Order: sequence, then C-alpha cells, then structure tokens
Amino acid sequence: MKKTLSLLALLLVMTLLVTACGTTGATEEPAPAEAPAEVEETVEEEVTEAPAGEAGEAVSMGLALLTSMGKSTDAEADKTARAQVDTVIAAATFDSEGRVVDVIIDNAQTRVNFDEEMKVASDKTALVKTKVELGADYGMGNVSSIGKEWFEQIAEVEAWMVGKTIDEIKALPMNDGYPDLPEMASTVTMSVSTYLEAVEKAYANAVPVSNVASLGLGTEVSIARSRDFSVDADGKETLPMAQVDSVISAVAFDAAGAVVGVQIDNAQTRVNYDAEGKVTSDKAAPILSKAELGDSYGMGAVSAIGKNWHEQIAELEAWMIGKTIDEIKALPVKVVDDSHQNVPDVPELTSSVTITVESYLATVAEAYANAR
Repeated sequence: MKKTLSLLALLLVMTLLVTACGTTGATEEPAPAEAPAEVEETVEEEVTEAPAGEAGEAVSMGLALLTSMGKSTDAEADKTARAQVDTVIAAATFDSEGRVVDVIIDNAQTRVNFDEEMKVASDKTALVKTKVELGADYGMGNVSSIGKEWFEQIAEVEAWMVGKTIDEIKALPMNDGYPDLPEMASTVTMSVSTYLEAVEKAYANAVPVSNVASLGLGTEVSIARSRDFSVDADGKETLPMAQVDSVISAVAFDAAGAVVGVQIDNAQTRVNYDAEGKVTSDKAAPILSKAELGDSYGMGAVSAIGKNWHEQIAELEAWMIGKTIDEIKALPVKVVDDSHQNVPDVPELTSSVTITVESYLATVAEAYANAR
C-alpha cells in the first residue's frame, strides 16, 4: 500500500512539474523581435543614398564657359600679331547630394594670326577644333613627361571627379595649379585649376533634370567675322579685329534619345588691335557669354519682338525638351535677311525666337552624337 501511495505521489509531482513548465513556456515566450532602430536607419540609408564616392541618379545638369584673351600678343619687330581666345567648357550632371554623376570638359583654344599689314592670315573658313576634337593632333603627348595627350589627361581628371561633391573637387591638393595626388602622378601633368573652376560654375548654373541616361557636349567655333586692317578711298581706317564665336551646347538625353535637359550658350569674343598691331582690348577683363550678359547684350532693343538673346535661347531650349534629335533637326526655318538665314518657322516659336538657329541645332545634334 505504501509503495502504491509513493508511486501515486511521484506521478502527481511529475504532472505538476510538467504543467508548470508548460505554463512558463507559454507565458514567457518573447514576442517576435523588432529590428533595432539603428538597423532600420542603416537599411534606409543604403536604399536612398549612394555610398560615399559613388554618385546616385542625376537630378540636375549645368554648363559653364570660362573665356580669356590673355594670351593674345602684339606685333613686334620679329613677329606678327596673334590673337588667342581660350574658352574652357564644362558640362556636368549632379545627383541629389551634389555629387558629380558625369562630367565633360573641353577647351577651345582658338588663334587668329595677322600678317605684317595686319590682315587676317588664318583661314577664316577653316574648321576650328577643340582640344578634345584635335585628339593626338594637339601634340601634348610628344612633350609630356608621361607621354599622355591632353584628351587622355582630361579624361583622368573627369574620372577622378565622378562621385565627388564640388567641395571635395575644390579640395584637390595642388601645387601651382597642378594636381598633387599620388594617384594622379602618372596620369595628369597639366594645370587643372581652371577646369575645377569650370565644373564649380557648371554646378552653380545647374537646372533640374530627370530620367537622364546620357550626357553630351557639342561645339562650333568660328573666326569668320575676324577683320583686316584697311583704309578706304577717303582715308578712313577700319581697325583689325579677331572675333571668335564659340557656340556650345550641353544636352542630357533619356534612354530613348529624347532631350530631357539642354543648355546652349555663345561666347562671342573680340580682340581689338590698332593699326600697328597692338592689342587695345583689356586682356585681363572678364569675358561674359551671351547668356551671362543677359539684358546687357542689347538684342532686346533691336529685336522685333523685344526679347534679348538669353530669353530667345531659353524659348528654343524649352521647345527641344521631349524631342528627339531627328525632330529637332527637322525644325522648319525661314530666311528673314542675309544675316538671318535660319529663323524658326513654327507657330509656337514665331513670337518668341527671331534669331538664326542653325549653329544651335547643329551643336545639339553633335552633343547627341558625342553622348555617353
């Protein structure tokens, strides 16, 4: 009997223990854990922000021109006069954090030579190429200590800029304008300070864009309006002048090739000389493009529609948005006079654009051909 009671007691104790354990497990099992706040923040940052040094999606694009005539020279006993106009160009796209997504830099270094009588000796009808367009013909590779041409070195500078903010680009260590970084020692041996300044200016000029798949740059440079020294039958002198017209277009395209952003500008630079071949223009003065001159350019006062150049080019740019290159090149134009051979002839532009547009259409088409 005692043995039976002991066995029953043991069974009762075991039952109570099992019940207690089951109850404890049911009431103390933790609820599904939530991710710590810092983990959630880390995931969100990875989704919405590009890692340091990597650019995200382009949300703006800008164009900048920096023009100088400082290297123009006077006629001297042993050499003739030569005007030189340097226009540094930067086109760039930027992400929401201000990082460079893509950047294209070029330099239109244009020279106009005069003879002993101060007549233009350069071929005024010749195609003027930028340093990028000249490629190996520019000739830097032959004199460079690293054997690299200008276009090769500027490509290295562009690649270094991608993923960096303007502040990071401006912080590039330099020695008298030359990069002072170990990773550039074998790739860039030219002064880059002006190129950094141009990209900073492009950022300041940036406008919103979306759905950018590629960026292109188009240029057209002419010296056709340069002028000889001459004296007419009445003895009236026409003084010599070098004129360099540099039309530049920066264009962003979507994946289908339609324009999603465009900025067009024109650096019209005149280097004036006297009859003896001395430069009379202020070589140190800032040179502003037509867009930068704004109302000061003075077209509004003589325009039939009262609009200045920067206002008219803005209308043309707006018309281009959403169109393909074929549609842009197909713009109907009309002849107004000898100086206006290609004026838009579509209802939406007749009251807003009376300038001739062939150079602007051509450079936008070139930007498409060069887009990357």
